[in-house]
Amino acid sequence: MTTQQLPGGRYPVGDFELTRVGYGAMQLAGPHVFGPPKDRAEAIAVLRTAVELGINHIDTSDYYGPYVTNEIIREALSPYPDDLHIVTKVGARRDEQGGWPPARSPEELRQQVHDNLDHLGLDALDIVNLRMGGFEGAEPGSIAEQFSTLAELREQGLIRHLGISTVNAEQLAEAQAIAPVVCIQNMYNIAHRGDDDLVDLTARQGIAFVPYFPLGGFSPLQSGELEAVAKRLETTPLAVALAWLLQRSPNMLLIPGTSSVAHLRDNVAGAGLELPADALAELDQIAND
Repeated sequence: MTTQQLPGGRYPVGDFELTRVGYGAMQLAGPHVFGPPKDRAEAIAVLRTAVELGINHIDTSDYYGPYVTNEIIREALSPYPDDLHIVTKVGARRDEQGGWPPARSPEELRQQVHDNLDHLGLDALDIVNLRMGGFEGAEPGSIAEQFSTLAELREQGLIRHLGISTVNAEQLAEAQAIAPVVCIQNMYNIAHRGDDDLVDLTARQGIAFVPYFPLGGFSPLQSGELEAVAKRLETTPLAVALAWLLQRSPNMLLIPGTSSVAHLRDNVAGAGLELPADALAELDQIAND
């Protein structure tokens, strides 16, 4: 499979052209995204296979592990291909219990950027997302201080482009008044469509929308409906969920994660499923159930 054959083609993000199917590296760490993986060789193989398939953007963070995922990425792929872009996140840390407490002071954000640079072995980070809300959505409040800190690092040449994560439309506008925003990363899927208006807004503005948890938060009824559609189409629920996202909007970029080479290949192939109109209509009703 070549880059041109990847589902969805490419989408402009800043001055990059990113494949709409990327790879999310969170699962390369150990259980609960903490500590080393059970099979480091397989983790390295997954990353190298992603590049071989033509995927040209990898989503990561130094708090995955912590540090573990970025170190594996560096071991597997450095020196990095010219067309490969690493997207990372700041705004949280890991505690000794494996929790994800916020870490958003200017000093903490600067340190996280430098930690990402060090563990990835880079002089500049292609895209840094500022994570502000919780896992499931935005939290009200200003993000100006935090985003301004990253904008300063961008002016210093340590970051090429900026994104924001788990935010709402008001926070997007606030960030845009400080510096350009090239992507938003929020929880969004067939069942959780509270960001429909934000997807459409970012599409009009040429901003990439990167959903995470494509199967997250489904009720048993919603899962059953998704499984029924997948069975009728002779595929998997994840393939249907990924294909639906790609067809939802042209600015949608996917970052499905896995620690298995076989599953990686399945995810890429599944995202290329062309959902017929009757299936799309049925899936569009899931969020209402």
